[in-house]
Amino acid sequence: MNLKQIGIALYATYLTNKYGFKLKKVNTAKEMMDLRLEYAEILLNKLNISIEVLNKNNLPKEGQYLLVSNHRSIIDPLIVEIALKDIKVKGFWIAKKELYNSFFFGTFVRNAGCILLDREAANMTTFFKDIKNVVKEGQSIFIFPEGTRNKDNDAPLSEFKEGSRIIALKNRLPILPVYIKTNANMILKEAIKNRTKDLKIEIEIGEIIDYKDKTPLEDNYKKQFIK
Repeated sequence: MNLKQIGIALYATYLTNKYGFKLKKVNTAKEMMDLRLEYAEILLNKLNISIEVLNKNNLPKEGQYLLVSNHRSIIDPLIVEIALKDIKVKGFWIAKKELYNSFFFGTFVRNAGCILLDREAANMTTFFKDIKNVVKEGQSIFIFPEGTRNKDNDAPLSEFKEGSRIIALKNRLPILPVYIKTNANMILKEAIKNRTKDLKIEIEIGEIIDYKDKTPLEDNYKKQFIK
C-alpha cells in the first residue's frame, strides 16, 4: 500500500468508529437513521464517489418493505442509504455475526440498527423474533439475499438464499428490489488505489414485488434487472 492508500484506510477506520460511538448515544430511531446517512455521505464524498439513482419514480414515498439488493462491496449499504435519502422508508440491516465482531465495523454495526444473523445458531427463533419486533416498531428490513459478497466479476448475481422470502412472508412485507448496477467493488478499488475523482455508481430501483408472489425471489429479481 502507498501512503495515499494507507491514509484513506486510516481515515475510513477513524470515521467508522467515530460514528459507531456517536450511534451508541442516540435515543431515537430517527437520530440513528440520520447519523447513518450522514456517515455514508461523508465517507463516499471523501472517496470521490457519487450515487446516481435510476428509475427513481419506483421509490415508494413511505411504508414498510423488505428491501433486497445485490452485494459486491463493503460500501453497498452506504449506496442504498443514499438512494433512499429523500423518502421515509428506513430500516434495519441484516448483519452477519462476523461484522458484529469486526475490528473495523464492529462498533458501528452493533449500534447502527442491525439485526444479528448467526449462521451457527442451533435455531433461528431469536433471529426471526428480532425481525418481527423491528417491523412492529414501524421499520423496514434491508437484506442482501445472496448472503455474502459476490466476488465473481463475470457473474452479475450469485444464488439467493431462501431466508429473504421467508422474512417477507412471515411479516407481510412487500419486497422493494434495488440493483447496484455498477460494480461498486471495482469503483472502490479505483477510489482507494488511484484517488480518481468524479467516480459514479448507478443503483436501479425496481418495481414492488408482492410478498404473496410464489415465483422464486431470485427469478423475479433477475427478470427486472439482469437482461
